[in-house]
Amino acid sequence: MSFDLVAQQPKLQYLVQGVVAFGAVVALILLALHRGPARRRAAALLLLAPALLLLTVGLLLPALRTLVLSFTDSGGEAWAGLDNYVWMFTDPRALVALRNTLAWVVLVPALATAVGLRYAAAVVRARCRTFALSLLLLPMAVSSVGAGVVWKFVYAYRPAEAAQTGLLNRLVVAFGGEPEQWLVESPWNVLLLIVAMVWTQAGFAALLLAGAIRAVPVETTEAARLDGASPRQVFLRITLPAIRPTLLVVLLAQAVGTFKAFDIVRTMTGGQFDTAVLAHEMYDQAFRYGETGRGAALAVLLFVLVTPFVALQVRARRRAG
Repeated sequence: MSFDLVAQQPKLQYLVQGVVAFGAVVALILLALHRGPARRRAAALLLLAPALLLLTVGLLLPALRTLVLSFTDSGGEAWAGLDNYVWMFTDPRALVALRNTLAWVVLVPALATAVGLRYAAAVVRARCRTFALSLLLLPMAVSSVGAGVVWKFVYAYRPAEAAQTGLLNRLVVAFGGEPEQWLVESPWNVLLLIVAMVWTQAGFAALLLAGAIRAVPVETTEAARLDGASPRQVFLRITLPAIRPTLLVVLLAQAVGTFKAFDIVRTMTGGQFDTAVLAHEMYDQAFRYGETGRGAALAVLLFVLVTPFVALQVRARRRAG
């Protein structure tokens, strides 16, 4: 296919104009920065203006639009009042998503942090701690979709007369049991999805907590050992209180990330068999079923639930720092 220079000329003009405009803005900012102290505040505001504009266009306006849509009907046109919010707390499907989200927010941070803490405490003083921590960090290099695919293969089911391809069913059959459809039976399938999420998040917890444990003064722990304290007592009474701020940051960060859980559910079950969470149900209602108002209401609820955790996380980070 030949390159039509005449057809591309308007695009080239726009490109050149954009580059020239960008250069002019940069020149004005640099010129303002070299002025006196009285104009430095204006220069700072000028530097922040592009970011503030992008935040307004990409975050604030869509958030306000979503709030308005949550009070409209499925088409997003007629006013529906609080109908979408009433539906959210009365419809069985929506209540399942709320229940599952609560289970995720409680179990994922607790389990991921517990696994990460135990692993960090075991390897933090070892000579091969870098290699040991890297092993637990490997799942973080896999996307959530990739993790969902991996664990879907682990839970894969085939009839008893066929060779099992899923690791879990293969182990069950090897010990004389019958293969199970693990991702079909509720509520156990929710717990199995949570395991996949914990697998991806435990390394993050271990990395931060290992750094916090190494920051505990060695003199304090050695003095406790000389006084006759056991390793368990040293950990519970000295190490754990010392790393409490970091532990709180890890828990809150895990909780905030769990509210956004979507990829694993979408990849492994598609939200079927009572495994949907708020983020997935929001997607289904808005884009699969065309219920724009209900999807927006779920988005607003998700924002309201996440906000306190984010505020606590910011406060905890300030204290930990």
